[in-house]
Amino acid sequence: METTQAVINPTTPAHKEIHTHQFTLPDHTQLPDSDGTFVKNFQEHPQSIVLTSSIEPVLQQLHPDGNYCIGQDSGIYWRLTEPPEKGAEAPDWFYVPNVPPKLNGEYRRSYVLWKEFVAPLIAIEFVSGNGAEERDATPPSETEKAGKFWVYEQAIRIPFYAIFEARKALLEVYRLVDGSYQKIQPNERGHFAIPPMGVELGLIEDDGVPWIRWWDEAGNLLLTGDERAIVEKQARLQAEEIAQQANLAQQQAEKMAEQANLAQQQAEEMAEQERQQKEKLAAYLRSLGINPDDI
Repeated sequence: METTQAVINPTTPAHKEIHTHQFTLPDHTQLPDSDGTFVKNFQEHPQSIVLTSSIEPVLQQLHPDGNYCIGQDSGIYWRLTEPPEKGAEAPDWFYVPNVPPKLNGEYRRSYVLWKEFVAPLIAIEFVSGNGAEERDATPPSETEKAGKFWVYEQAIRIPFYAIFEARKALLEVYRLVDGSYQKIQPNERGHFAIPPMGVELGLIEDDGVPWIRWWDEAGNLLLTGDERAIVEKQARLQAEEIAQQANLAQQQAEKMAEQANLAQQQAEEMAEQERQQKEKLAAYLRSLGINPDDI
């Protein structure tokens, strides 16, 4: 486990003997994995699942080694505080590239920056109140906790930050530019490009309820696992139907060919019977001394 020395005050006189002690930085197994708050509304959990399920095929292509992790309402510890929860934020959804999903064979309970040194690429917050909490840029003080916006922008420095207000069907996306968040303008499809992931983020309405969804750069909706299963089932059923129709057509063609062959056989049999009858008649005429060719 990593250790670090206590910070030494640079104003300490040089002639005095300086004593240092070792202390251990806590990891994800030693820090709280919840701050005891409730999920704000019933849409948050399925919304997170939709985001994760639909983006996973893209992330698997970006990370063939499987080194990426997704947090859903999981804590990001960005500074040591007492109590520890004051030094953490828990985005409703976030993605971190190039880090393993497990540590020492155990799934992460939280994401600890002083153990990782890799910031999430994108964080998404689902607004349940008036949006002030998600846009709070207040810096930390001795008495007040830093605002989410300030933490993501100035402390964790997350390159992309999205704020989703379902009640207003509003999605804002910010990009970190020169150390400050700049609001991204939507493209012609009303989506927000996330170039490092090769995708776009936008809103779609289902039964009157807005949802955040991913699209590829060509504007194709990225389907969830359930949606992919439905499409695959429909494609399979369609393929089976086409195969059945092709099989039926083949059977009909074989039946027609069989009927044509039977008709040809019957025609050949009738022709053979007619030939035999002619030969019998000719033989009978010859027996009477009549040349059949003269008739």
